[in-house]
Amino acid sequence: MVRRNDQRRAALVDAAIEVLARDGARGLTFRAVDAEAAVPVGTASNYFADRDHLLTQAGARVYERLQPDDATLTRLRTAGRDRETYAGLMRELVGRVAAFRTGYLALLELRLEATRRPGLREVLTERVRADMDANVAYHEASGFPGDAMAVKLLMLTLNWLIVEQLTLPDVFTEAEREQLVAAAVERVVTEERAAGAARPHRPGRPASAP
Repeated sequence: MVRRNDQRRAALVDAAIEVLARDGARGLTFRAVDAEAAVPVGTASNYFADRDHLLTQAGARVYERLQPDDATLTRLRTAGRDRETYAGLMRELVGRVAAFRTGYLALLELRLEATRRPGLREVLTERVRADMDANVAYHEASGFPGDAMAVKLLMLTLNWLIVEQLTLPDVFTEAEREQLVAAAVERVVTEERAAGAARPHRPGRPASAP
């Protein structure tokens, strides 16, 4: 029987994220998760029906932990709606996502594993598509410049910049990465919608990651 202690379940999924980031998908076993979470052997198997269930739960948990905090949400609601401000927010987003290094690396491992597991691929496809749609909807409701296509192109660009930062951190300096974010916003996002955004809107919660 699968157990329902939510706090213990979250701790086990967090442990699975750490194992994924450190040892890859092949190293993700119930025994490895038990060891990482410092719980008795057999605990993880009581909470997850099988390894696929654990993998999908780990992916969902990463997105949950990448949600912006209240301070970030307040800053988003009160910020200006010009392209320069938007570039600053994108730099903050890249920094926040990259700061959860093990989480993002675990997502990369999950994507690779999804090429071999149709069920996992289906779950991740739905999650990533929903996250992209949420980014576009938030952007449009906020009144920032740029259309839906610009948002998608920018998210794809920033995702690879994060991959570069986490896997080969010496390719670009921190200053160069910030310049790249600003340049991406400048070249992809136009100012066409800025004139109609004289006052800030009160958008809902933004998506968790680029």
